[in-house]
Amino acid sequence: MKGRFALDALYPPHNDGSVVLGRVEACFFSRSTRKGVENFFPFQIELQTKQITHFELQQQIKKRSSITVMEPPPATDIAAEQIILRWDATASEDARDRMIFEGDREEVKRYLQAVDQILRSINSTTVSSTHSSTLSDDQLKRLNNAIQIAMARLEDEFRNILITNSTPIVTESINESISLTPRTTPRTSSCRSESPEKNDSSNGKRDESIARISSASFTDRNERSVTFASCRSMNSIREQDLLPSESISDLRCIAERMIAAGYYRECIQVYGSVRKSVVDGSFKKLGVEKLSIGDIQRLEWEALNTKIGRWIRAAKVCIRVLFASEKKLCKQIFEDLGTTAVDDACFMETVKAPANQLFNFAEAISISRRSPEKLFKILDLHDSLQDLLPDIDDVFDSKLAESVRIQAPEILSRLVEAARGMISEFENAVLREPSRVPVPGGTIHPLTRYVMNYISLISDYKQTLGELIVSKPTTGSRHCDSTAPEIDFADHEGQSPLALHLIWIITLLHFNLEGKSNLYKDNSLAHLFIMNNVHYIVQKIKGSLELRELIGDNYLRTLTRIFRQAATNHQRATWIGVLHCLRDEGLHSTGSFSSGVSKSALRARFKSFNAIFDEVHRTQALWLVPDEQLREELRISILEKLSPAYRSFLGRFRNHISENYIKYTVEDLENGVLDLFEGFAVSQHSRRRSH
Repeated sequence: MKGRFALDALYPPHNDGSVVLGRVEACFFSRSTRKGVENFFPFQIELQTKQITHFELQQQIKKRSSITVMEPPPATDIAAEQIILRWDATASEDARDRMIFEGDREEVKRYLQAVDQILRSINSTTVSSTHSSTLSDDQLKRLNNAIQIAMARLEDEFRNILITNSTPIVTESINESISLTPRTTPRTSSCRSESPEKNDSSNGKRDESIARISSASFTDRNERSVTFASCRSMNSIREQDLLPSESISDLRCIAERMIAAGYYRECIQVYGSVRKSVVDGSFKKLGVEKLSIGDIQRLEWEALNTKIGRWIRAAKVCIRVLFASEKKLCKQIFEDLGTTAVDDACFMETVKAPANQLFNFAEAISISRRSPEKLFKILDLHDSLQDLLPDIDDVFDSKLAESVRIQAPEILSRLVEAARGMISEFENAVLREPSRVPVPGGTIHPLTRYVMNYISLISDYKQTLGELIVSKPTTGSRHCDSTAPEIDFADHEGQSPLALHLIWIITLLHFNLEGKSNLYKDNSLAHLFIMNNVHYIVQKIKGSLELRELIGDNYLRTLTRIFRQAATNHQRATWIGVLHCLRDEGLHSTGSFSSGVSKSALRARFKSFNAIFDEVHRTQALWLVPDEQLREELRISILEKLSPAYRSFLGRFRNHISENYIKYTVEDLENGVLDLFEGFAVSQHSRRRSH
């Protein structure tokens, strides 16, 4: 050690910056004797006991020795270095096993003060490079080495504090509050509407030909109400305290020193890696899966339908609670540290990947195939994201967060286009629905049920769709299908584009039903089929205040005329032959009315009447009018014509023919009519009179 001044001899320093030399001779010259030291230091007796200042020591060394001596760092730097080296995990097993911030707070204070001292010395040397007290390169190298050791230690402490105090957010109570929060939108009619499954309960298995546009089109209404309640609840940010205040204070102390030492990137990386893993844990608890856009688009609709509802609930928690709380924590730890927005950088380091994962799901849905059955989940997704936009802007308000912030409006725009496209696809599906098997008994076609339930749901979303649908439908010769019917929207002036689309869908449905009615060989049954289906359309419109307001009374009256005309046509096709048997023409053999009745003609007339009525009774008892009120009205209308005519005919001719030819009394006839349109077979003799 000849020619070097042993720094260890200066440890430890006194509070005033002075040092006790101790056995300086043993450190100064490894081969020296006490005498040699005394020759070098004539004041050696004083050195053993006298406390001198660092400056005095240096001056005396320079005066008494011709040897070139390297100037030692100030005593405070030496003490600081020793504190830092004592906690060097690479050199001490004890330092590896213990954490500074988990022990004595005084030790924490001493360590941070040591780091501050080294940083001050380095900074003062950098700022005052020409000052006489500037440290030598070797001294500066030692200090830089000490600060590297300190930064490695502080990084470990930083990570440990984050890990030991971090837990995923509590999602159960938040999700429960979402589910229980009442809706604040006018979509109240949905709880009154029937599900398509209930509507179809009397029809057995649905026609597979309409499964493409109907299956999975309608979520259970109760489930949808809860889902949409989620969309409109939690309308403000709910920050949580993610760490104890003591931990936040410690983290800020460490971050401040790491940033001051130029370890900005290391601090951000360790913070982001730990907090991102916590966010990932919260994502798992919320059911947010790591799926690529391709994975999402390959999912079956049933699975995707469930995931959309889960995403809507999770997105609110992620934006309003999870991300907002992470941003708050970043501000608590990093705000105003350094010359750049460290808090924003740490926030984005933590949440950028999870936020992209969250929005990737919505983006995948927005660019997926535009199937009509997806419309209502797309609208739920749209409403949810629209509702979150102000909160997204608040949470991701920095320049660094711009890439995340702009995703939501872009996805919203694509969802709007998707919704418009799905309405158009649904219109085309209704027009082209290809089933060619007539429904038994002329009852309500499954297509009619699904289309009306579909547009009833559309009316539930009238607030959203009223904003999204801004143009009239393409009709008639302008339609992509040349067979599409014509409609003059001038008759519906003043109605919204959404209302015109609903009217157009009903027009297409009626057009399709007219084609399906031609599948019936019995013209009377074809009219009954149209009557049943258009009456169902009318009743569905009347049963929904929102739908009735959209459709309007003018078009409702048009539909009412259509089904009443179909009922009239049915009666004419069925009963004109029956009533024709009850006319007087052809029953008189001479000009004398009272005495010229042809008994053979009368017998033939009664036989003909009985046969025709038997056939009507047999076949139309199998036909079905599912609406009870319409069924009764139809029977009454028939009896109003049939009963008086038959009663009068019997009154005029009963005395001219044997009772054996009179099969029915008026009461039997009326009871027979009451068997009609029930949808099941009745014995031919069940209504025959008994004598």
